[in-house]
Amino acid sequence: MKRSSAYVIKPLMKYLRPYRGLLFAALIMAVINAAAVLYAPILTGKAIDLMIDAGNVDFDGIRPLLIAFALTAAAAALSQYIMNLCLNKLTYSAVRDLRCEAFAKLTKLPLKYYDTHSKGDVLSRLISDIEQISDGLIMGSAQLFTGVITIIGTIGFMLSINAKITLAVVLLTPLSLFAARYIASNTFKYFKRQTAVRGELTSYVEEMTGRLKTVKAFSYEKRSQKDFAEINDRFKGVSVSAIFFSSLTNPVTRFINGLVYAAVGVFGAFLVIKGSFSVGDLSCFLTYANQYTKPFNEISGVITELQGAFASAARTLALIDEAAESSDENADKLEYVDGTLSAENVYFSYEPDKPLIEELYLDVSSGQRIAIVGPTGCGKTTLINLLMRFYDVNSGEIRISNKPVKDITRDSLRSAYGMVLQDTWLKSGTIRENIAYSKPDADIEEIKAAAAAAHCDSFIRRLEDGYDTVITEDGGMLSAGQKQLLCIARAMLSLPPMLILDEATSSIDTRTELLIQQTFAEIMKGRTCFIIAHRLSTIKNADRILVMNAGRVIEQGSHETLMKQNGFYAGLYRSQFEDSDEK
Repeated sequence: MKRSSAYVIKPLMKYLRPYRGLLFAALIMAVINAAAVLYAPILTGKAIDLMIDAGNVDFDGIRPLLIAFALTAAAAALSQYIMNLCLNKLTYSAVRDLRCEAFAKLTKLPLKYYDTHSKGDVLSRLISDIEQISDGLIMGSAQLFTGVITIIGTIGFMLSINAKITLAVVLLTPLSLFAARYIASNTFKYFKRQTAVRGELTSYVEEMTGRLKTVKAFSYEKRSQKDFAEINDRFKGVSVSAIFFSSLTNPVTRFINGLVYAAVGVFGAFLVIKGSFSVGDLSCFLTYANQYTKPFNEISGVITELQGAFASAARTLALIDEAAESSDENADKLEYVDGTLSAENVYFSYEPDKPLIEELYLDVSSGQRIAIVGPTGCGKTTLINLLMRFYDVNSGEIRISNKPVKDITRDSLRSAYGMVLQDTWLKSGTIRENIAYSKPDADIEEIKAAAAAAHCDSFIRRLEDGYDTVITEDGGMLSAGQKQLLCIARAMLSLPPMLILDEATSSIDTRTELLIQQTFAEIMKGRTCFIIAHRLSTIKNADRILVMNAGRVIEQGSHETLMKQNGFYAGLYRSQFEDSDEK
């Protein structure tokens, strides 16, 4: 969804609305500050008029002016401090709410979003872009508040001194506004490109550092440096363009405002010569002319930050505007799971013009072990995604315990499954917390029993802090097999009525795999299990084998039945084992 700066401001105001009190307090302080700052030149002008010439200075008249000036300066400083305090509190509170809503949206987005957006781009929207919004709002709010009030107040004070000169100042000033507006309108597109390339750069750095072992293993360092340099050069180009065009604003407006100041000085000097204007009044008016044009300079300088903030806000708001998963508030909670599952005439594709699963029929009885095999890309993992309702089918129906999955809440549906995947997932924390992720209220004895069943208790005990050993997301110094054993222990701890094993022992040594298979055989009793495997020797004892190809179940039956049919499955099996069988 494309957004201009005008369309970004209104949604952002929603996050400022809860803090109207702070906004009102900042506004009052801005008025007090502007009044104090604008009153000071009047005191200065009066003091100048009391200093007629050398040796003729009215010290008695100047003394109360100095006291009033000191009090005015103190009021200006204090009001400025309180205003900045309120604006900082307002901005960081609003940005906190924005970041919380953006993160909450991440938890509600369908998997399709993550399949089409890199992790680096998502991180950039949530961290860098929101930080840019924060900086822009803080600077922009402070300058706009004081700037607008100073402009209005200055006009009032100037009118009280001389209406003709005031009219000349007011008529000349819009020239700087038109110049600033023209430059700003052409700056937004450059900042939008800058934020997009920044997201690409963040994504590439995240990818390379996250897969550093792969980069080094394939000697990809020079190629990655070259690719990074190319993205970095593009980032430099768009950044220079954005900053160059935005930096034109301040010099142009300062030049025009300098002309205004010079015109006031010349015109005022003629009035002083004629005797209709005092030197003190001219000094006061020149100060006001400078103060009147200064906010325009400051506001034009803030435009750079604001345009960057608007571009970043457009990306963050686009994330928040993304369509979430369809609501299941009115769906039923799956209270009882008998392990039966069926699929009737299911069609599904990730992209409309690229069919994947077509005419899928399944009928799984309670407690059956269903193996799913087939060549890469045939739809095995996609089928699991549909069973877990990570994706909704395009047409047809999937039922669990004789209930359509679309009528069941996702939480209750997914809690009926236990999953062990080929790709291990761990979180930063202790080993105990990682195993208990599937059952947070489990006590240590339950966790140890699950670890023992998964044959990882022995290596955990050898660690320095045992079950309290802290690991990172990538598992730290744990091997791939040890990480997979922890994931198996996690599944064994919860023991749901249905299991999904997707190459669950791919990273484990042969001896441990045999022990794990024996454990799986025990816990599978009475539970419906879906087993995805490329090593066909591991699924020979399955109750039924589904052979998939091009998104369809082309064969199904037991291992013996499929081998007698001498079809696709038999060909796959022989390709793995016929050489060893001959030997």
